[in-house]
Amino acid sequence: MARPGPLLALDVGTRTVGLAVCDPERLLARPHSTLARAGVRQDVARLSPLCAELGVVGLVVGLPLGLDGEPTRSTRLARQVGEALAAATGLPLAWQDERFSSVEAERRLLEQGLSREARKARIDRAAAAVILQDFLDSSASAAFAVPRG
Repeated sequence: MARPGPLLALDVGTRTVGLAVCDPERLLARPHSTLARAGVRQDVARLSPLCAELGVVGLVVGLPLGLDGEPTRSTRLARQVGEALAAATGLPLAWQDERFSSVEAERRLLEQGLSREARKARIDRAAAAVILQDFLDSSASAAFAVPRG
């Protein structure tokens, strides 16, 4: 049975990893931070303590699939980081199709009236929040279901 608690989402890119976390009830995702990539091992070494600090009980990693739904070169990188972090932390791992997450994140940041520079600084973590919210709103989130009483 899945433990109640927050989930951490990762939007893995070639230069950065956007991070988002949800509330323990898993209703609302919020952007957390952006991590500069340093290689899979170094990324996992920096993310593992963050998982413990935030008390997350599961990981959701965005899968950058092509428009046709097929894996891309970026899909392999996301899988490497997600699998390595899950192995290092012992946390359950779920995958979420992230097609259009950056487009949606950009739209939301534009609606906030942020400058181009401010949007650029926040886009990766905002995309991670879109990925996590999509996961929370989907039937896939049942894998991390919070017991309701």
